[in-house]
Amino acid sequence: MTETLAPARPAATAHEARLAALRNELAARGLDGFVIPISDEHMSEYVGAYAQRLHWLTGFGGSAGSAAVLADKAAMFVDGRYTIQVREQVDGRLFEYQSVPATSATAWLADNAGAGAKIGFDPWLHGKPWADATAAVLKAKGAQLVPVESNPIDAIWADQPAPSPAPALVQSTQLAGQPSEAKRSAVAEWLSAKGLDAAVISALDSVAWLLNIRGADVDRTPVALSFVLAHADGTAELFIAEEKVTPELRAHLGNAVTIRPREMFVPQLQALAGKKVAVDPERTVQAVFAALAGAGASVAELTDPTVLPKAVKNSAEQAGQRASQARDGAAVAKFLHWLSIEAPKGGQDELSAAAQLRAFRDETGVLRDLSFDTISAAGPNGAQCHYKVSEETNRAIDPASVYLVDSGGQYADGTTDITRTVWIATPDGLSEPTAEHKDRFTRVLKGHIALGTALFPKGTVGAQLDTLARMHLWAAGLDYAHGTGHGVGSFLSVHEGPQRIAKPQAGQAGTSTELMPGMILSNEPGYYKEGEYGIRIENLVLVEARDVPGQEGEYFGFENLTWVPIDRTLVDTALLTRDELKWWDEYHARVEALLAPQLQSAALAWLKEACAPLSRG
Repeated sequence: MTETLAPARPAATAHEARLAALRNELAARGLDGFVIPISDEHMSEYVGAYAQRLHWLTGFGGSAGSAAVLADKAAMFVDGRYTIQVREQVDGRLFEYQSVPATSATAWLADNAGAGAKIGFDPWLHGKPWADATAAVLKAKGAQLVPVESNPIDAIWADQPAPSPAPALVQSTQLAGQPSEAKRSAVAEWLSAKGLDAAVISALDSVAWLLNIRGADVDRTPVALSFVLAHADGTAELFIAEEKVTPELRAHLGNAVTIRPREMFVPQLQALAGKKVAVDPERTVQAVFAALAGAGASVAELTDPTVLPKAVKNSAEQAGQRASQARDGAAVAKFLHWLSIEAPKGGQDELSAAAQLRAFRDETGVLRDLSFDTISAAGPNGAQCHYKVSEETNRAIDPASVYLVDSGGQYADGTTDITRTVWIATPDGLSEPTAEHKDRFTRVLKGHIALGTALFPKGTVGAQLDTLARMHLWAAGLDYAHGTGHGVGSFLSVHEGPQRIAKPQAGQAGTSTELMPGMILSNEPGYYKEGEYGIRIENLVLVEARDVPGQEGEYFGFENLTWVPIDRTLVDTALLTRDELKWWDEYHARVEALLAPQLQSAALAWLKEACAPLSRG
């Protein structure tokens, strides 16, 4: 009789071993589950390497998502931007794929955690609204949400990076447009008007804006890991690691800002007993609320008082943005010229293209960093809205295909963000996009133009404008699963609130924020065909006042900030109206005028051809 051998079990993957280790750690702590967000102690969208716990555990590299782990099952939660990416990066044998907002970690736990279950969470990584809502839902199911004193992933992550030791940097008043003293004074007036003693400022970009400082603690976002307590007398306390403090920083902050070690933050919160303290529940972790409540402080849940003034750029910041856009636009134009020559030959891939684009930005001599990881997406990878190229996913840029590149730079005078979608020709130059390619691209273009040329009254919010960018896609039964516009910082975060242009969605802030002159937003409609290609056209725009003959009340429009050619090869001119053709020609005339002085020889010749008037012929 022949013995039948059982098939060999595949070797455990690194993420399988990490998940098992986490479950062992939870069991040792008497916990039945744990929730892992992408976050840090400041509720940041982009986090330092030390806080990349979700990526370490699951392999997911997106910027938004979470996981929930129980003893016998686990799940990943992402929105429509990451539907494809999560399946490529996270092992479906280990984690169920769950779609937000159709469900959430809270709802999943309520359905899957048994009565009496203790579900752990790190109060330094979650906001109070989430903690309160989740605790209530679990309580109704007979389970319990339990704050942990230390993160269990940190206990099993043997080679976890340390937080960045980079020094904090001074942002000059010339670039900031307003001294820190004036900003602190405005916050003090706000506090006094509300009868409050202090405000907790914990969002990293808010700290940076308020004190006119920057840093290098988070890749792609020039911030320093720190907290601020702002007081009603105009003074402030900065909590920051001592190795980050330089003589220049001390001199810049002066006597009105007390610099304390970062570890003194909680003791100082506890010293606010009997004080009235403003805390933003959207931007502050649960641990801060717990510390204040435990000390007997009176907490007023109010929006961070720096958020709106930070979003409304002053004249110096606007000038800096225009300068950085002109500089960055020339770098992107050089890249597109290079791509038009090299990609048709073959031999280029997503990584080599991203590296070349970075090189052109570096040639400016003033690039501080990228503003986010470049989305260099060839063919089907372009169908992932927030694709992130890696050695494992790197794809050749093939001739006769669509290539999407979404990128940006961080300069001391501004933050840029631009997307261009181009047709990669064949060496003979005879290849043509399909009729579908042109139709989809032109519908995206029409939406981009409609939003960029919108005229709207004071009081308009982003959700009211979103339809303009989608209507031509909707007319063909098409849509895209991401917002149309996000705010952008001034040498700060490339995603800055509170303003946003998107479909109104429950629990999603920003779309109901009034658009005001000085706010910068992206204009980026798109279309994505899974497994084939992606299309997106993105410029940055500045809200500005407009004069309209016979107007009743105040009206606003958008000043375009991004000046780089749009690929004419993908345009179906028959779908464009006379006004849209006029927009195209005027836009590209401005592109040529702005960029031509920065380009030479072959790149200049390419620019002139790319900016030639677009005709129906």
